[in-house]
Amino acid sequence: MLHMNKKGMGLGLAALGLLGVLPAVSAQDDVFRVAAVAPSAAADLAFSQSMFDALTLLDEELGDAFEFTFQEGTFIVDDAAVAMRDWASSGEYDLVIGHGSQYGAVVEELAAEFPEVSFAWGTDNNTFGLPNVFAYTAAAEEGGFINGALAALLSEAGNIGVVGPIEVGDAKLYVDGFVSGALSVNPDATVGVNYIQSFSDVPLATEAAEAFVANGADVLTGSAQMVVGPIAVATDNEVLWFGTQSSQAELSAESGVTFQVYRWDVVLRDIIASLEEGVLGGESYVLTLENGGLEIEISEFSGLDETTLAEVEATVATLTEGIIAGDILLLPDMVEATPEAGS
Repeated sequence: MLHMNKKGMGLGLAALGLLGVLPAVSAQDDVFRVAAVAPSAAADLAFSQSMFDALTLLDEELGDAFEFTFQEGTFIVDDAAVAMRDWASSGEYDLVIGHGSQYGAVVEELAAEFPEVSFAWGTDNNTFGLPNVFAYTAAAEEGGFINGALAALLSEAGNIGVVGPIEVGDAKLYVDGFVSGALSVNPDATVGVNYIQSFSDVPLATEAAEAFVANGADVLTGSAQMVVGPIAVATDNEVLWFGTQSSQAELSAESGVTFQVYRWDVVLRDIIASLEEGVLGGESYVLTLENGGLEIEISEFSGLDETTLAEVEATVATLTEGIIAGDILLLPDMVEATPEAGS
């Protein structure tokens, strides 16, 4: 479990106009406290890290006025339930987060039991009709579409492999958006999708990526913490890699091109603002390109030449503008992965 406690005021909540947000428990020492549980490591380069990075960013901004506890690697729901119950009953935390869709039932139960405690969970938009539950998700199809379009643009073979975890939530949205983006650029491309039915099985994800490369794929992508395996396959075989949820630039080295980065700090700031107004929950949030919750990062370690990188930058800018304006149909009903890819 990671505990963050700061000894310098930094910006402070006052600088952001957020001192009034602190409930009675925290008002005594002017510290806003958050406790979060996540299914994988805080440095998983994927889903859990996206939340850890957001909390760390707020911690750096707010100094002594903000603290967070982060329990990583809690894939077992029963273990998460124990931690969240302890946090809720302690009266020490202003916000308790279950960062994972598997924690929904736990949040629903605990929020009803502790109506004075604010809870948040994702990725989902369901607040269970409870006034002390915030829900959050990501429009992952947006960055997925951009990554897919770039993948098709850069693929010399017209053969792309997608390693998906489980066909749910933001993972499915990302994959669907990626396939749509790729086929919008090259309708004849082979876009293979393999859902391995696990968020964390690195060996199985590696095997899936190796199969794609063996069958001629020169571009790979994937979602969830198991992507460290496919990234290794990409670098070992000198094929391109596109990522989501968190930046994977350093690990993917010269193979990495672009990454859709989740900025959960955008959600957390909105939640803090709601709490300032006395709202403990009942609202849901979606990260988008328009609200800054989704960012497309171009890898600083990319092995692409300057001309190609300039083309990537221009494409990202054009597609981002089109998506925000609503001019691009992200998920056409008829878009499907190449049949021979399987799922």
